[in-house]
Amino acid sequence: MKIMMFAHDGSLNRGCEAIVRASTSIIKEKMKGAKVFLASGKPETDRILSKVDGIYDGSPRSIKRYSYEWLLSSVNVKIFNNESYALGKIHNNIVKHIPQMDICLSIGGDNYCYGEQPGWYEINKRVKAQGKKLVLWGCSIGQEDMSDRKLEDLKLFDLILARETLTYQMLKSKGLNNVKLCADAAFTMEKEELELPSGWQLGNTVGLNFSPLVWKKNEKSQTAVRDLITHILKTTDMTIALTPHVMENGNNDYEILQKYYEEFQHTGRVILLPSHLNAIQYKGYISRMRFFIGARTHATIAAYSNFVPTMVLGYSVKSKGIAKDIFGEEKLVLGIEEISNSLRLISKFDEMVREEETIRETLQVSIPRIKQMSYKAVEYLDQLVQ
Repeated sequence: MKIMMFAHDGSLNRGCEAIVRASTSIIKEKMKGAKVFLASGKPETDRILSKVDGIYDGSPRSIKRYSYEWLLSSVNVKIFNNESYALGKIHNNIVKHIPQMDICLSIGGDNYCYGEQPGWYEINKRVKAQGKKLVLWGCSIGQEDMSDRKLEDLKLFDLILARETLTYQMLKSKGLNNVKLCADAAFTMEKEELELPSGWQLGNTVGLNFSPLVWKKNEKSQTAVRDLITHILKTTDMTIALTPHVMENGNNDYEILQKYYEEFQHTGRVILLPSHLNAIQYKGYISRMRFFIGARTHATIAAYSNFVPTMVLGYSVKSKGIAKDIFGEEKLVLGIEEISNSLRLISKFDEMVREEETIRETLQVSIPRIKQMSYKAVEYLDQLVQ
């Protein structure tokens, strides 16, 4: 059984890395003889992924101006309003591997949250045209993300695996019968515990992750997060470990966290984790934190899966759905519009501290069940090919 993962843009996003790592592990654990290949938009960043059987350059290629391909593309688009030829050429680095595969997994968990995706739509059509199984793996999609065109694309999939209940219920409400409920594979990912940095307090360190993605959506949130850091330093004796999780150009957590570090390092209670760690190493640090505050979903999954009480900053349906599946409610998840309110952030942090033991106990009960739901994805995948 040959499986190709695609719609992955590289491992500088440690959440994307976590999805590939964990998914490859559980597929190979449960589907004997399965070989897993990865088509990556940035293959040079994925060499750290030792369990995949091959890494392909899946980056889009440009069509050279005035070439035969360019002229044919122009005729198809301008006269026949047909993008198919052009998109096939642009994404040929993925398309050319389809014939050798049995299953194609679209693994970008929230790719469908960012408007129309004509490139992915074209790849999906070509997978089905060649008689291969097409699976949307561990997705989150909001009601606000849906369109008629997207719905038609989703109908092509042999299997859609929604990683939380809110997405599952929304897709079912659209009449899709190819949807199953699972959990994000990253809940099962292993961890690597490196030496703790100077200043880390065992059992008394709070992690803080913040991202340019969230800041750009609500610019005042940067001030509110600064106020939260000040509050933690003034009202507790905890160390704050600033924890990056995505290091892409133009979307680099480390750059924004470094500014907070420079502002507060004089306190002796703020440390900045390095930017070069991989997903299992970040998980190793997060697992030893007392609390975690995070904007990146997979950083919060690393915390939840190690029973660390967690507060989520300004995210979408995926964070709300994951929290709901763990706690039965959207526990300590602050919407994008809330995180510019310093008093709201501080109040929620104080709530997390007050309810520390209750939250930890809930996680200890819920996380084993969530991990079982991660493995359900492989069961459904296996059933598809039986």
